Amino acid sequence: MHDHRSGVDGPASVDYPDFGYAMAHALREGRVRRGVLVCGSGIGISIAANRYPEVRAALVHDALSAKLARQHNDANVICFGGRMIGAEVARDCLRVFLDTAFEGGRHCRRVDKLSNPL
Repeated sequence: MHDHRSGVDGPASVDYPDFGYAMAHALREGRVRRGVLVCGSGIGISIAANRYPEVRAALVHDALSAKLARQHNDANVICFGGRMIGAEVARDCLRVFLDTAFEGGRHCRRVDKLSNPL
């Protein structure tokens, strides 16, 4: 039987929502505090991951968007479009994402609303 997730280790196609959902479960269970997700454009994986209230996944394209995702949105998952961003820029974004703290303050109320919808 073919494992539909083998594409992350080889050339076969994968169903990226499975990985967004797995990230959400890892966050929910406390196995991880932050994560990295990638798909072709970064859009689909962001949508899949953000279906869960414990996930605040941010699709980033540069260091400033990575910094603001952490500072203003307390993003806990960074998403990249593998066809949209180069490896060096992605590494820089990841470094900034991991090194930047949530600013809190006026942003707390908004972040709470992201995780606790009406």
